[in-house]
Amino acid sequence: MSEKFEVKDLNMKPGMSLKIKGKIHNDVDRFLINLGQGKETLNLHFNPRFNESTIVCNTSEGGRWGQEQRENHMCFSPGSEVKITITFQDKDFKVTLPDGHQLTFPNRLGHNQLHYLSMGGLQISSFKLE
Repeated sequence: MSEKFEVKDLNMKPGMSLKIKGKIHNDVDRFLINLGQGKETLNLHFNPRFNESTIVCNTSEGGRWGQEQRENHMCFSPGSEVKITITFQDKDFKVTLPDGHQLTFPNRLGHNQLHYLSMGGLQISSFKLE
C-alpha cells in the first residue's frame, strides 16, 4: 500500500461520526483506516483483508498490537466504491459498512479524543467529520 492519506489534527470526540467515501485500489489485497493519537497509538485499526475474506480490527499502543477482533462479513472487493461511517462513542466504535451491516469494536485505550486519521489502499473522494 504505497499511497497513504493522513490527518494529524482530527479532533474527533465521542458522539461524532466520520463518513468516508472512496474507491478501493484495484491491485490491493487489503485496505486500512486508522484512528487514534498518532502512528504508534491507534484506538481503531480497521483492516479488511481480501486474501483472508475477513475484517480485522485492532489497537496499537506504542507500536504494540493488541488482540485482533475478526469478523467474517466481507462486503468489499478491490476496485469497488465504498461508503463507510465510523461513529466514536465513549466505550466503543460503531463501523457501518457499505451494505448497512454494523460492527462494534471497543475503545480499549479509553481516549476521549482522537487526533490522527490515516487511510491506505483507498482513493478518497470525500470524508466528513460531524
